[in-house]
Amino acid sequence: MCDYSLHSVRSRPAKIGDKLMTKDFGTGTRGFAPVTDASTAVCVLPGTELAFASEVRHADWTIRSLIRGARVKTPHKTAIFRRINKGQERIHRDALEFPDGKVVLLTRLYEGQEATVLQLPAETRVAVEAKKREPGLIVA
Repeated sequence: MCDYSLHSVRSRPAKIGDKLMTKDFGTGTRGFAPVTDASTAVCVLPGTELAFASEVRHADWTIRSLIRGARVKTPHKTAIFRRINKGQERIHRDALEFPDGKVVLLTRLYEGQEATVLQLPAETRVAVEAKKREPGLIVA
């Protein structure tokens, strides 16, 4: 899914193996774009597993870090895409959950970080397989 502020940007769904980068789309949020096409937002479903090329860097927006201008680097290179702040309108909902349980809004990630889509959510694959097995219509 793409955050509410990316609805006006050309987009496409994520696919396994996609090479992405974090991108500021100039709409008030950051998201993912293909490495080969920085003008297209890649919409990621909750539960999608991502592997980053290096430890993930993000802004820590606490009072202390805003005063000191702290940049935070996680010790992790993998994350699962999550949807937070459910039911709330006009607020950032796209986030990453790291192996230690820490959740960071996607809009806090620094631009230009590369990631690869490792796996899509299980329910997506299950639904696709179920559709493949549905019998065709029989017309008498």
